[in-house]
Amino acid sequence: MKNHAVLRYRSEFSLRNRLARGVWTLVWAVFCRLSPRPLHGWRCLWLRLFGARLNGRVAVYPSARVWAPWNLQMEDGSSIGDEVECYSVDRIVLEEGAVVSQYAFLCTASHDITDPGRRLTMAPIRLRRSSWVCAAAFVHPGVTIGEGAVVAARSVVVKSVAPWAVVGGNPAKFIKTRVLAGQESSSVGARLKVASDSDGLK
Repeated sequence: MKNHAVLRYRSEFSLRNRLARGVWTLVWAVFCRLSPRPLHGWRCLWLRLFGARLNGRVAVYPSARVWAPWNLQMEDGSSIGDEVECYSVDRIVLEEGAVVSQYAFLCTASHDITDPGRRLTMAPIRLRRSSWVCAAAFVHPGVTIGEGAVVAARSVVVKSVAPWAVVGGNPAKFIKTRVLAGQESSSVGARLKVASDSDGLK
């Protein structure tokens, strides 16, 4: 068995970045973490002060954690639930009506395991309109959750999800097409074009 040198990681974040995140963490802990659950406007005020782009009425619950608010964008009707981890090293975008349920982890960064110094890698995450990441799911860097798609609880999503697909498991796989009550499945299936050869994952 060959001997290998100990691999050491050196942070690639600037001093300014680390200081800003330190101040943000303190602000959230003091002013937001213990705030009453209905006071979404209060928490959104602080998120905006630190660079988050929040459009319309959005909800961010007090126990959620946003690593860098300046990389967060939320559109009207979107929400981030209890104990959600938004590891926003790169951009995280929630379009209209997108929902992230409790304990989910949106992870925009990792490390290159082939690099001796474990170089930082990152890619944005986007949740399209009316998509839903259910409880305790993990979303990998670079993933887009398609419009109306649902990621089942405790799933691990490593590939982008097609519109209106329901996926689940580790790694997540296509389960079925999401059909809203009152709509014909045939017309919905044709309109949404969930390709069978992609199994709902791109």
